[in-house]
Amino acid sequence: MSSAGQLYWSVIEPIWDKVSIYGSPDLFLHQFSNLTEVQRHLFASHWCQSEVRNGGFHQFFSNSTGVLAPEAVAGFRALGLAECAALVQEAMKHFARPYPRETEERLAKLELLGDPFDAIDDRFYDAIRNDGYEKAADEYASNFSAA
Repeated sequence: MSSAGQLYWSVIEPIWDKVSIYGSPDLFLHQFSNLTEVQRHLFASHWCQSEVRNGGFHQFFSNSTGVLAPEAVAGFRALGLAECAALVQEAMKHFARPYPRETEERLAKLELLGDPFDAIDDRFYDAIRNDGYEKAADEYASNFSAA
């Protein structure tokens, strides 16, 4: 039996270096659009949950990974993690509309806000505890063998 996360990782590992979260938002969106829907959902939700688990939403939004917040919402929804999707959306409400994909814009807003995400962080951790993300992502990946 495989370990949790192995199946979904096999879907995104081949495309991991084909999408840059470090360049411009336009570059990210162009490269991201070349992925399959399954790869897009897994890639974006993986980055988001990884960053949030490591350092909370403040880390996610202050790093280049914040470029893909809207895509992470869609990814969590596709994986059946509606609560995670709602929490990302709730955290995104601290920023202007449209959502600022440029890291510098998010950093400027965070400088004014500080870290308003503690309660949202805790709710996110609860929503994906016990390998909840890995299990949902593996199940989603298993439904799309052609991914």
